[in-house]
This record gives sequence, C-alpha cells and structure tokens, in this order.
Amino acid sequence: MNIDRAVLTLAGSMVLLSLALAWLVSPYWLLLAAFVGANLLQAAFTGFCPAAIIFRKLGLKPGPAFCSQAPR
Repeated sequence: MNIDRAVLTLAGSMVLLSLALAWLVSPYWLLLAAFVGANLLQAAFTGFCPAAIIFRKLGLKPGPAFCSQAPR
C-alpha cells in the first residue's frame, strides 16, 4: 500500500465512522466528517497532508499524489 491509498483509506474510514457515530450516539460526530472533508479539500489545493507525513514516517512508499511532501 502506498501513501495515497493509505490517506484515502483513513479518510473514508473516518467519514464512515463519523456517520455511524452520528446516527448511534450524537449528531455532533458529523463535525468529524466535516473536519476530514475540509482537510481533504485543503490538501488538494496545498499538497500538505498531515496524514501523508505520518504515513511516510511509518515507512509507506509515496504514491503520485503525495510524492513531494516536505520533510522525509
């Protein structure tokens, strides 16, 4: 798995978890889905993604989307 797929997997999982928790626990969990969406949007424009940096430090190989992330 490369960094791109890991980021998308994490984001999708967090959105689905947020929706389930909003349905079962409290609608305030939708704020988590909003945060994930906002982070994906800003990553699309800036190329900066904290999750990609963490996955790189964990040893995942870069994919085409996050190959130019700053510190290695």
